[in-house]
Amino acid sequence: MPQMVALFNGVGGGAAALLRELEAGIERAGRDRLVVNLGLPVKLKVHDSVFVPLAKWAMLMAGNYRCITKDGMRPIKEAVHGDLPAARAVYDWVVRLCKSLGADEKDLVPFEKYAAAAQGLASPSSAARALYGGAPNIERVDLLVKTVAAQKGMQSDAIDEIVALVDAQLALNRRAKK
Repeated sequence: MPQMVALFNGVGGGAAALLRELEAGIERAGRDRLVVNLGLPVKLKVHDSVFVPLAKWAMLMAGNYRCITKDGMRPIKEAVHGDLPAARAVYDWVVRLCKSLGADEKDLVPFEKYAAAAQGLASPSSAARALYGGAPNIERVDLLVKTVAAQKGMQSDAIDEIVALVDAQLALNRRAKK
């Protein structure tokens, strides 16, 4: 389950007001002593730019999907910091894709900030755990990024490799389910 849900406020009227009310209610609940002691599992942030939620693409591709290797899964921290230049290259490439779609620099998270946060991510991503746990289907942000990039005339060997690894493991999982 994601800890932070970022939504684009592309709706008007009552729906926009409802989104803002939900955001405020979750924020208030997070300050409630009982909720603080239990730990609020999710935050909701509503943004006026569609590109703020898409900023997660770079993080997912540089860390979460790079947890998936031909030899199994690895922690996000290792996926990012085990080869920082490779993680940065993937991150920067996805940022360029988002910018080609119209994202503004202010909508995106700098790599340095993401890399610092990744230091504390000692577990493999949920996508990697599901994939190597035998799931026949997982959320395919990797394939979405590759497909959108192709429509913009962009290609990345690193992204292609991730997609191929996920495709191969899913094929194994599906055969095992039969």
